[in-house]
Amino acid sequence: MTYRAPISDILLALNHGAGLQAAIKAGHYGDFDGDVTAAVLEEAGKFAAEVLAPLNRVGDAHGVKLEANQVTTAPGWPDAYRRWTAAGWNAVSGPEAYGGQGLPLAVNAACTEIWSASNIAFGLCPLLTLSAIEALDAHGSEDLKRIYLEKLVSGEWTGTMQLTEPQAGSDVGALRTRAERAPDGSYRIAGTKIFITYGDHDMTDNIVHFVLARLPDAPAGTKGISLFLIPKFLVNADGSLGARNDIFPSGVEHKLGMHASPTCTMTMGDKGGAIGYLIGEEHRGMLCMFTMMNQARLGVGLEGVGIADRAYQQALAFAQERKQGRAVGNKGDGLDAIIAHPDVKRMLLQMRSLTAAARSICYATAVALDISARAADAKVRAAAAARGALLTPVAKAFSTDIGNEVAYLGVQVHGGMGFIEETGAAQHCRDARITSIYEGTNGIQSIDLVTRKLAANGGAAVWALLDELSGVVKQVEASNDPAFGTTGPKLRDALGALDRASKWLLERVASAPNDALAGATPYLRLFGVTLGGCMLAGEALAAKGNGATGGDPQRYVTLARFFAENMSVQAGSLEKTVTDAADAVTGADAVLLG
Repeated sequence: MTYRAPISDILLALNHGAGLQAAIKAGHYGDFDGDVTAAVLEEAGKFAAEVLAPLNRVGDAHGVKLEANQVTTAPGWPDAYRRWTAAGWNAVSGPEAYGGQGLPLAVNAACTEIWSASNIAFGLCPLLTLSAIEALDAHGSEDLKRIYLEKLVSGEWTGTMQLTEPQAGSDVGALRTRAERAPDGSYRIAGTKIFITYGDHDMTDNIVHFVLARLPDAPAGTKGISLFLIPKFLVNADGSLGARNDIFPSGVEHKLGMHASPTCTMTMGDKGGAIGYLIGEEHRGMLCMFTMMNQARLGVGLEGVGIADRAYQQALAFAQERKQGRAVGNKGDGLDAIIAHPDVKRMLLQMRSLTAAARSICYATAVALDISARAADAKVRAAAAARGALLTPVAKAFSTDIGNEVAYLGVQVHGGMGFIEETGAAQHCRDARITSIYEGTNGIQSIDLVTRKLAANGGAAVWALLDELSGVVKQVEASNDPAFGTTGPKLRDALGALDRASKWLLERVASAPNDALAGATPYLRLFGVTLGGCMLAGEALAAKGNGATGGDPQRYVTLARFFAENMSVQAGSLEKTVTDAADAVTGADAVLLG
């Protein structure tokens, strides 16, 4: 199955739905030339189609192998990675002081979607390296930055994030990996980490591990965790590689999907302890790790968008070729392609509209994070930081839920052939499944949204967003375009449902927290279908207004209408689930434990 990056859709979502163009005009991006964006994405699309997409099935079929403490990746993987770094793709948004191109995170977010769509298992490696770069740049010492940052930015070395242990999954505070202070200022780390993505591989000659561990005098729980940089190979004073460090892959997991991405068990301490270097301050490692995790959560959301778009493209191509049955009104002898049947049209529109909504939410998150770091005005930066924090759990959870749902629909469009591995539709389902689990399960994202992001400053970030979305709906209503159908009223109802549910939860977080937690997941979905619907409507208005999307801009009106009338219309029932169903959840022990 070939892949073609949907550049026109991406640019519309990025420039108008996510507000990149407006932010550039407002001066928040300094001297960045927004015209560069299209050229970068066109080249990314070519690289993805020509180099990465052909390896997707190869990686799924071959997987990885562990022999003599060394992981070997699938055929073609090391060469593709060398071509990737040589083309500068790892350095797109890296700091210029360390060899990066300094382009906006929002532009790199669009690239991340493209890598994930073409080959999600490959794209996962640089996704984590980007998170490592952010953590080291924000919290590392100048000496560590000098030694490691340029290599990570270029992609010559890759990075990992090591939190999880057998007894410490989502409860990171239960970890047992130990760190001991050494006389030279370094540390010795011993312990075992599991589920470590790209914990070892043969694509680079060094890997920089970011590992959470606990010092002997550390307080209990997450307040006693420190973050350490542990290289696979130690680095000599002249920058050359030295001795192998005491950190080894002791196993690789056999997984449902993502076969080409090595998921390792990493063991430290068999030879006296891995030599590590403190990132940030002792006992404050979670602060540093959250820098990595928040970046990675957006990246995983973009994985959901990418896998959804790939599944949609494949289903669309199949539906145009597969002939079965006769459409209503066909009085001839020939069979029709299944795309002629209304239910298949519905599934394909659902796939495309959900993908488009998730894309816009992720890009809007990236733009907010950009502005929070780049804007000159402190108030603008603070407001953008609040917006980025609010949208991050929605971007991660909603988009990865969508990735799973769209991949599932892709199999359904294929019918029986979707259940056969040779078509590739099943691989998308298998690969997508992990995205709603790692980097914080989607349930945890929902809890974060309700208990932290909604509750921050009395819900100020939510009310500000709702005001903006209400302005979009007013424009739709004022357009008097019959092609919008009932988009305006449907979105107005959805906004009302989100507003009421938000106020209900804000009160319950303080007075009845279990009630709020019971409604967290449906609330996040309510947030997503409302926000996504309004963003697609805004993009449709922009497409009509500037005509810069290529082709007929009315197709974006049709897409926005479908989403509003089929997806956003669910907002009312989701509101009722949030506000009326808490007792059924909190009283479930009679069923579950009876």
